[in-house]
Amino acid sequence: MWRIGQLARMVGVSERTLRHYDKIGLLTPAAVNHTTGYRWYGVAELSRLERIRGLQRLGLPLRQIADLLDAPEEHLRQALAEIVTDIKRDIAALAATAAHAEDHLATPMSILPQQTTMGPRRLRVRRLHLDHPSELAAVCPAPPATLLTWLRGQPTGGFTAAVTTDRVGERLTLPARAVVRAVVPPSTDVVRAGRELFGWLHRHRLAVTGPTVEEHLVDADGADAVVLEVSVHPQRHTPLA
Repeated sequence: MWRIGQLARMVGVSERTLRHYDKIGLLTPAAVNHTTGYRWYGVAELSRLERIRGLQRLGLPLRQIADLLDAPEEHLRQALAEIVTDIKRDIAALAATAAHAEDHLATPMSILPQQTTMGPRRLRVRRLHLDHPSELAAVCPAPPATLLTWLRGQPTGGFTAAVTTDRVGERLTLPARAVVRAVVPPSTDVVRAGRELFGWLHRHRLAVTGPTVEEHLVDADGADAVVLEVSVHPQRHTPLA
């Protein structure tokens, strides 16, 4: 039999850890001297402790280890499979974050695009035909207002746009959709921000699937902001011939 300090040194854990395991019912001493309070451990406890430590190294939390210590092997395998899936998901998310940061370092932009999903939206609009993006500022009403353009990138000629109206106009429904959104800083020209956003979409292989929504907002203090929103989906890879 070993006292708590001896077992701690043998396995490489602290006495505090062993007391915690005892408190939560994970590893109970073989015997406790009620006069001195000394905890004593045997081979069975040593084996159980090694299994606990091994399961921890596999990424299992203590609360799950408590359920699996005496469970059939298939239960352990299922738990480990779930952990592997979670780890792979976390790795993919971290890789995407790193890629976005590297993209921003390589191509500095005034905006920080974010991917999200939007629910359906109903608008009443007035359609326009414009010859150049510089005309957009003149046709967009004072905020709050919404401007829509049907573009896939920098226009090479005339293009269609629409602005929201409180008067009689065409009813337009935007379906639920995946979008990339970006808030345009007050110091940045909206046309420039739009070019940067389309460049970002191209680099991230996202195809435009609907109108670009340019939302002109104003708060109670009179401060205004512009939010760009583009409906997207991943581009399909074309196999090499």
